[in-house]
Amino acid sequence: MARVTGFLRFVGIANAAAWLGACLFYTLGVGPATLSADMQTLLGPRYFPYFAGAVGLILLKRYFQFHIVCASVALLHALAERFYLGRRLTRARLALLAALLVFGVAGSAWLAPKLTHLHRVAHAQNAVEPVRQAAARSFRLWHGVFQGLNVLVIAGVAVCVWRVTHPRDELRFLGAQFQS
Repeated sequence: MARVTGFLRFVGIANAAAWLGACLFYTLGVGPATLSADMQTLLGPRYFPYFAGAVGLILLKRYFQFHIVCASVALLHALAERFYLGRRLTRARLALLAALLVFGVAGSAWLAPKLTHLHRVAHAQNAVEPVRQAAARSFRLWHGVFQGLNVLVIAGVAVCVWRVTHPRDELRFLGAQFQS
């Protein structure tokens, strides 16, 4: 019993720590780096606007995929705690994990492709100027929506880290023969 409990605790903490670390690293490091002066120097002023955005969108797609994996592991971990250890799975925790999973799925399946399309239209050489400007405005709007949601997601993942590292001792009652 103690080995399984330790293993479940390790999996939960490792997943939550990697998840929060990835969120912070992408938001504070990777995202800004794609639009940095160093990137502009590397790509040159002519190619920077298109290629920096394209690279950023590829990384955003991977970011959403990582969210899906971590949220799925967190849900499975919560269910394993519930069924194996007898810990309560509250509606609030389940709703938070489900919302974080939905964020990853919606971002991967809908928002990243939408932003990619808008970015391509905004930089298309064969598009008329009003269409390019409208696509650029729409891109900025949706990118802002993502940034706002991302702050909420980081807060939600931080709550998950807290929950996993500070579990309540609500283990189900075990008979004396099973205690170590």
